[in-house]
Amino acid sequence: MTRPDKPLTHVVAAAVIDLAGRVLIAQRPPGKHLTGRWEFPGGKLEAGEDRRAGLARELREELGITLIAPPRPLIRVRHTYDYGEVLIDMWVVRQYLGEPRRLEGQALRWCPQDELDPAELLPADGPIVAALRMPERLSLASTRDYVLGNSTETDAAGRLRGVWCAGMADAMAASDAGADFLVLRDQLSQAETRSICELVPIPVYVTGVGVEEAWEIGGTGIAVSSLWL
Repeated sequence: MTRPDKPLTHVVAAAVIDLAGRVLIAQRPPGKHLTGRWEFPGGKLEAGEDRRAGLARELREELGITLIAPPRPLIRVRHTYDYGEVLIDMWVVRQYLGEPRRLEGQALRWCPQDELDPAELLPADGPIVAALRMPERLSLASTRDYVLGNSTETDAAGRLRGVWCAGMADAMAASDAGADFLVLRDQLSQAETRSICELVPIPVYVTGVGVEEAWEIGGTGIAVSSLWL
């Protein structure tokens, strides 16, 4: 007798960032799975609900804030718990109205980004903490946090590994091989770029558009011309 597949829960969550660059995290209240651990604010996506609309609803219901600009797509993470599998659609939110409040009785804490401790957060949140180190505008091929090239081999310094891609086939192959983020070498059609961003769970940097246009088609940021020099 085979066991049924564990149910999949689709979650939308956000790294809400204040003017000082701190990230808001919330503590799971008593009675919930992993009580006492910290997490990024968000919740379950309703059936048929648009992801951005679901994110706006969750932040309004949980924190009392209203989005006033498009959120930045960051990363999608799948994680299996004892009760089932979770798919987290993670976004970065910098522009909003209101001061975050404890509308669901949860403890809140503003945390400097370099002090986010994956050990305090939910097990699924580790890749999110790493992805938050990536900039909106990618202008350097190598920093202390990441390195961009043609290989997905582990970096000796433990940096995130980025891979150049020419299209869908390259993007899927690099993602499957363990790349941490992708950079589209050429300006592709909006439809192809959107398809790549929807099918690849890791951050994708696009070219030939502005930052907010990149966010609208699913990219986490843009790669600037200096990368090609």
